[in-house]
Amino acid sequence: MSAQQTKYASLRVLQGLAGIFLLLGLWWLLTVPFSASGSMAQRFAPVPSLLTLAPMLQGGEIWFHIAVSLQRVAVGLGLALLIGVPLGLLLGASAGTNATLSPAFQFLRMISPLSWMPIAVMAFGVGDRPVYFLLAFAAVWPIMLNTLAGVRQLDRRWLQLSQSLSATGWETLKGVVIPGVLGPVLTGTRLAIGIVWIVLVPCEMLGVSAGLGYFILDTRDRLAYHELMATVVLIGLLGFLLDTAFRKLYEFWSQSR
Repeated sequence: MSAQQTKYASLRVLQGLAGIFLLLGLWWLLTVPFSASGSMAQRFAPVPSLLTLAPMLQGGEIWFHIAVSLQRVAVGLGLALLIGVPLGLLLGASAGTNATLSPAFQFLRMISPLSWMPIAVMAFGVGDRPVYFLLAFAAVWPIMLNTLAGVRQLDRRWLQLSQSLSATGWETLKGVVIPGVLGPVLTGTRLAIGIVWIVLVPCEMLGVSAGLGYFILDTRDRLAYHELMATVVLIGLLGFLLDTAFRKLYEFWSQSR
């Protein structure tokens, strides 16, 4: 990395830190200066909440809830990939299928995943299965649409070359189509992670006994407001780390092409 690139990267880090401190200042301004001592707003103040975060992370209970939530995210994303990628390939390969199914998919996409919560519980019962369904439903659309866009952006000359070499449909799919749509699939998966992480917390209030959403309800019931706010901060931090990790994965794939 050159000196100019290092300087630019350092500047970006400083700008990001400035934004974080600005957010903390806003949090403090909304909870401390204009509220009476011992009021409800004071219980959500930044200093005691952040000081509570370190002891929480040193204990074992919160890590169990984090692991459960991440496992649910992985299963929901896995199901969405198994459904969304083949659907995107199918819609991209067949104009007739796309014209037939796209209106129905666009209709379903505009329904909030959370509106399916009571139906999911009635269909799958209480536990992990309705959570998996809701997360997969939320994640499948960006994956499917980005896969479809990737198929449409394929260089037709590669497909013609594959045909001229008498490649089978499976060989064309494996050697031309899938490598060509991998970038859009990664982009769709990154978008899906953001959606799933937002939907996860209310889904984990569906009668499950573990997870970050459940832990928020538990802290509320125990009136542990500092722990509640610390958990909210932790959810934001974990989501940020997940998004950063997937962005780095996409950058690594782009540079290795």
